[in-house]
Amino acid sequence: MTRTQWLICIIASIGFAFDTYELLMLPLIIKPALLSLGGLVVGTPEYTHWARILFFVPAIAGGIFGLLGGWLTDRLGRRRVLTWSILIYAFGACAAGYSTNLTQLLICRCFVFVGVCVEFVAAVAWLAEIFPDPKQREKVLGFTQAFSSVGGLLVAGIFAWCVKNTASLPAIHGVNEAWRYTLISGLLPAIPLIVIRPFLPESPAWQAKKTAGTLRRPSIKELFSPALIRTTLVTTALFACCYGIAYGAIQHVPQMVPSLVDVKTSVAAAQQAVKTKAAREDPGTPPTPKALAMVKAKTEQGAAASVQTWQELGGLVGRVVLAIAALYIVSRRTLLRLFVVPAVIIIPSLFWWMSQNFATPGSLEPTKWAIFTVGLLVVAQFSFWGNHIPRVFPLHLRGTGESFAANIGGRVIGTSMAWIFFTCAASSPPNPGKMATTAGTIALILCVLGLILTFFMPAPLPEEEAGD
Repeated sequence: MTRTQWLICIIASIGFAFDTYELLMLPLIIKPALLSLGGLVVGTPEYTHWARILFFVPAIAGGIFGLLGGWLTDRLGRRRVLTWSILIYAFGACAAGYSTNLTQLLICRCFVFVGVCVEFVAAVAWLAEIFPDPKQREKVLGFTQAFSSVGGLLVAGIFAWCVKNTASLPAIHGVNEAWRYTLISGLLPAIPLIVIRPFLPESPAWQAKKTAGTLRRPSIKELFSPALIRTTLVTTALFACCYGIAYGAIQHVPQMVPSLVDVKTSVAAAQQAVKTKAAREDPGTPPTPKALAMVKAKTEQGAAASVQTWQELGGLVGRVVLAIAALYIVSRRTLLRLFVVPAVIIIPSLFWWMSQNFATPGSLEPTKWAIFTVGLLVVAQFSFWGNHIPRVFPLHLRGTGESFAANIGGRVIGTSMAWIFFTCAASSPPNPGKMATTAGTIALILCVLGLILTFFMPAPLPEEEAGD
């Protein structure tokens, strides 16, 4: 590849990585953020209300404005829209770290989702057109999207580091809180973008048609024309299933982890260590309830970050497996079913097993391996759509079509499963068994539906039609 092509791959990889980085922050920071900004604790109606809002409302904003962003990608060009989308979510994430109330946090998360939803579509369309050779395009799309899982690993690692080193970081609004620093770290992708941006070219296929005056005007209405309606509806439904499994089940595992008896034992040991130290240093002054609560939160957040790290490791392996398999498996249906079929069995089984083993000693390690496998199966499907969807819509509708499927299907319909999860799993006091059962039921329904939909998948357009 040329130096310019390498630069394009680098900036796209950074974008993909921080897409996931920004989205996977919320499962990690939602409990401490709601406690800090609203005094809300798990199990209360107020907590459930705000958790549903923070998971779902930004997704609606992202879906609506993401659809507009896809249309702008076809109208204004891939590079320009990609650049602005990354800047929007980077600065939105940074501002979220300085929120003083829940409304401010919600608004900032809406900006983050808008940027992420637009960036994914612009980056995939851009890469697909920069590399016209089919084999090279498969490799580039596959391996750059693998960095999405690197983003998941990064956010779990950054959160764990912030939890461990909170006291040494500068105070924000007079306090040291790990969730704020984790949000602020979302500013990072803007730095290399500012440096590399002047060297990035526009998509040659899009630019050539734009210059020649032959670029057809994109239209959302055209997505529902007789030639494209099946493609639009099936890809949208499959995207919704993928995101629904993630938001209705997998992303809630960090909230369940503190209920595992292994984590409770670690919390008790950590609190006892604090009490022992206090008794040794000042026998007449026991540790304050606040100090014990901080130790509890730190231990639980560390365990949740550890489990999410295993999930993202699995996702990274899944993306690499998909990238390699895509070079050898010609049938797109067969390739997708390689991950969908085992997911039907394995994902619901994980949550059923968790619902029965919260009180079983030694269950934390099996949970990590199980979530590794689940991450592999689901995240590989996300990469599949990044490879497949640019070839099922013609060039003048590529951004618009991708955006409708990914944002309306994935970000709006799929993410609504988070609302359903919180509604169905709500209880006071919190019931981890009910949470796991709810997640497993949602996952089972969506996995089966996804498998059925693979029988109606559209085939990629011939190269000459895909380029209009």
